[in-house]
Amino acid sequence: MLKLGIIGTNIITDQMLDAAKTTGQYQLTAVYSRTLTRAKEYGEPYGATAFYDSLEDFFNEGDFDVVYIASPNSKHYEQARLAIENDKFVILEKPAFVNPEEFSRIESLLAAHPKARLVEAARHIHTGLFHAGEDQLKKMDTIQGANITVMKYSSRYDKVLADEKPYPNIFTPEFAGGALMDLGVYAVYGAVTLFGVPDSVVYFPTMTKSGVDGMGTAILTYDQFAVTLNFGKTANSHLVSEIYGLKDTLVFDSIFDTTKVTYFDANQEPTELEAPYFENSMVDELNDFAALFNAPDDPEQVANYKRWQTLSREVNAVMYNLRESAELTFPADNNR
Repeated sequence: MLKLGIIGTNIITDQMLDAAKTTGQYQLTAVYSRTLTRAKEYGEPYGATAFYDSLEDFFNEGDFDVVYIASPNSKHYEQARLAIENDKFVILEKPAFVNPEEFSRIESLLAAHPKARLVEAARHIHTGLFHAGEDQLKKMDTIQGANITVMKYSSRYDKVLADEKPYPNIFTPEFAGGALMDLGVYAVYGAVTLFGVPDSVVYFPTMTKSGVDGMGTAILTYDQFAVTLNFGKTANSHLVSEIYGLKDTLVFDSIFDTTKVTYFDANQEPTELEAPYFENSMVDELNDFAALFNAPDDPEQVANYKRWQTLSREVNAVMYNLRESAELTFPADNNR
């Protein structure tokens, strides 16, 4: 059983802890929050026994093997740094880091702490249905392009519209927020996993008065085709995500919370792909990560870790290049 500590007491952490329980491989022991009251209030119902409002005490005194970090994006680097320096296994919510400089520093730190591991929680690429889609894609003779959509209205945008300050973290540059950094990362991860690193990228954002992108369209150009990404937090979309062959098409009902993948052959006959499915889409990634943490030196797990790290680095670079194309900057970029 892996002992688990958490940073971040929010909805995504609820989902993670529910998934962790389903796997039967994690036990929550320690919780960090900005106040002890909040740490206890959140952690006690899940069986945690140690609570902290000091990150240093959390890492120095906390009895845990794995730390799950689900804090605002701008906090990831410092918190991951502390975790690695304390030789922890780290599950870091996406996007892992704000820019390539942060990513590079963390990789150097990991090299200096060989017992530590860091994985980015890109839950959607670990699911059975996503893998089934990957396998079907490899069988398609021609790829002419794709459209990937991840768009859901955030209730927190109501506060921006009402000009209620301080604005929610996810809608501020100070916390490295915005559509690309919150939901766009799902689309970018999907594209880079399925098609590799693009030759060029460009992003056309729609800005909010809080100083970040509320929604936008990104175009990833490859040698023989282009992939269009639509994502946002200020509108709702009901579009599927599609990959276009010659006469055939591969359809994900949702790229980030997939419940159905359908392949339409050249005669437009549909086949629904089959794969093991968990209602909580974080179960598969937590099972994968537990396999790594329990046997970090196993050759298969070494290969998995290398593949995940490479993909994470590639996604980080694409995300940063998209921001650069749109001249979107964050205070964290000044620390480069």
